[in-house]
Amino acid sequence: MKTICVKIDFNNLQPWREILLSDLAVIGFDSFVETKTGLECYIAEDKFSNDMLLTLDNYKEHINDYSIETIEDKNWNAEWEANFDPVFVEDKLAIIAPFHQGKYNHQIVIKIQPQMSFGTGHHQTTWLASKKMFELDLKNKDVLDMGTGTGVLAILAEKLGAKYVFAPDIDEWSYKNAIENIAINHCMNIEVALGDDTLLKGKQFDVIIANINKNILFQHFPAYAKSLKKGGIMLNSGFFITDKQDLIDEAKKYGFIFESIDSKDEWALIKFIKN
Repeated sequence: MKTICVKIDFNNLQPWREILLSDLAVIGFDSFVETKTGLECYIAEDKFSNDMLLTLDNYKEHINDYSIETIEDKNWNAEWEANFDPVFVEDKLAIIAPFHQGKYNHQIVIKIQPQMSFGTGHHQTTWLASKKMFELDLKNKDVLDMGTGTGVLAILAEKLGAKYVFAPDIDEWSYKNAIENIAINHCMNIEVALGDDTLLKGKQFDVIIANINKNILFQHFPAYAKSLKKGGIMLNSGFFITDKQDLIDEAKKYGFIFESIDSKDEWALIKFIKN
């Protein structure tokens, strides 16, 4: 199957490249390469429509130009693997691929098959969430990893002692990749599901981890409020630190009390407690 590549050249690279990447991922683009001046965005030809390019209109002040190219099929996993480097979260966590060699003297080592789904740990928000999870007591807890991507945070939750982890994602590629990665890491207490926040109905959690973009978090807050136990912890990431007050104000409407904020570069993670 052929692939469509949209190449975008920015005049204002930061933070607009990351914001646009997030928006394009939501509408179906499934692989991205950051270039010196912009972004290359990939999607299967049969999933692409010209209407998707209307998203670029929201960024026309920050984009010099863009082009569209049709690419013949190739081994995308081989391309992805060639550019996948290990990720280290201090001395606590190493996120590696099965083909990485060597010894890693970290508290926890997670292997991720680097296919085209989100959550390899390279992004600042996944790094922030991983680091914060080491500060939580997850032993014998029920945990939600919403929008699990590769499953890396769900895997980490189990390795930190969670007795049950529910890991849904709306993307079928991510769903299948998470199942593969859970098997690679010999996890037994993770349930992966294909779908959105409607899957949370009737479920209760001690901890919710949602590393998703701001707009989706806003949509999910009502479901999170019903699913998180009183006194439970919610970690939200996937947004810029400039959006922190918007998240705090919106979460407050649903009984979430702001506790702390962490940041890396321009990205943020907020910890809430359910009132």
